[in-house]
Amino acid sequence: MPSVTSADVARASGVSRTTVSYVLNGTAGAKISEATRERVREAARSLGYSPSAAARTLRRGRNDIVLCVLPDWPVGPIIDTLLDDLATALAGRGLTILVHHDRGPEPLAELWRQVTPLAVVGLSRFDDDDVRAMVQAGIKVVGTTLDEDADRGVFAVPQTQIGRLQVTHLADRGHTHLAYAAPDDPRLAAFTDRRVAGARLECAERGLPEPQVATVPLDVDAAVAALRAWRTGPHPVTAVAAYNDDVAIAVLAAARAEGLRVPDDVAVLGVDDTPAARLAAPPLSTVWQAVDAQAAHLAASVVATLDGTALPARPDDLFHVVTRAST
Repeated sequence: MPSVTSADVARASGVSRTTVSYVLNGTAGAKISEATRERVREAARSLGYSPSAAARTLRRGRNDIVLCVLPDWPVGPIIDTLLDDLATALAGRGLTILVHHDRGPEPLAELWRQVTPLAVVGLSRFDDDDVRAMVQAGIKVVGTTLDEDADRGVFAVPQTQIGRLQVTHLADRGHTHLAYAAPDDPRLAAFTDRRVAGARLECAERGLPEPQVATVPLDVDAAVAALRAWRTGPHPVTAVAAYNDDVAIAVLAAARAEGLRVPDDVAVLGVDDTPAARLAAPPLSTVWQAVDAQAAHLAASVVATLDGTALPARPDDLFHVVTRAST
């Protein structure tokens, strides 16, 4: 069945296609009576006509797309929730989010020139040249960065704060010899390095030994090897801060395999507060992240940037520890 066109609406309402265009696009200054406007709108409704996205883009030079550039990160529950919340928030403004997972060699400029978005959101810092080119093309740019070294008004998600918060929680419970269980996925190195740096800073400020850092794959035998290494020597590790809940659950499995009691022999703390953390044995203490607030802030930043208004203040409560039996 052929699609309904503006010519069909024009014939049904007895006016020209130009008049149809003026009415349905709300063109300012067009001298068209209210009766004619209503006749055109009623014809469009009865025929089921809607302007094509391509036509709208040609008229306005832009579409309703917000391009979200996701770096080469694994899409876990936090990123998935963030993107879902961001899409929902932007949909309320009639905007559509297009997510680009940046895994190939194609330059960013090639992508935004093809898509012609209203705005581009970056989940990590853009190169200065890319920002300059997008701004010159009239595209609004909203960015984030992984830590507090933000400039250009980007939204910082302070990863060092997570590492510091983990050490604070464990040290406040009397632990002085700590370990940090890092993931084995190299794509997470930017996050891992910052969280470990935060853990080291907090230990130094408290006068504690540096945390012993080891990579812990999601494999029981590998986790057992790491845990055994941490537990040998004159000062065995009594608490493990893990990169995320998945790595922490691997450490819990290793503790069970070694016959260690959690938290009496070794305490374990994760990050992300995933459903698996609540179902772990014992239930896993973890660092909760305010993903909904981060998504709302990003969406508000996009809208403010498009409207030319001041960027919203960053939310304060980004992280806190959910204490369960593992610590």
